[in-house]
Amino acid sequence: MYIGKAAQLSGATIKSIRHYERIGLLPAPRRQGSYRLYDQQSIALLSLIKCAQKLGFSLKEMQTLVAEEQAGLPIEKVRQAIAGKKAQVQAQIQALQLQHQGLLELEISLEHSQYDCFAYNA
Repeated sequence: MYIGKAAQLSGATIKSIRHYERIGLLPAPRRQGSYRLYDQQSIALLSLIKCAQKLGFSLKEMQTLVAEEQAGLPIEKVRQAIAGKKAQVQAQIQALQLQHQGLLELEISLEHSQYDCFAYNA
């Protein structure tokens, strides 16, 4: 199928697909004249890239996963990358929970204080 159909099926833009090819994230497709021809495996990889981006993976992170593998994604490396990303997200959640708790405590201290720090215009 042509690049337009590949973009439609994968959720990627034509510009993104060309960029992924340039940076080596997506293997160069077969060609028919000057037209790129994509197969189902390319569509699956494009869909995976878009999903991974939505879940916080950068293109650079994904490049390291596919850099050595031309036959396909190394599943174990992908699993390790997912585990690492989950740990990062969990740490961010904990940091945000601490920040939220600090904001709640600040709000309570302002309510019990006679001094309104928002009224002060320095």
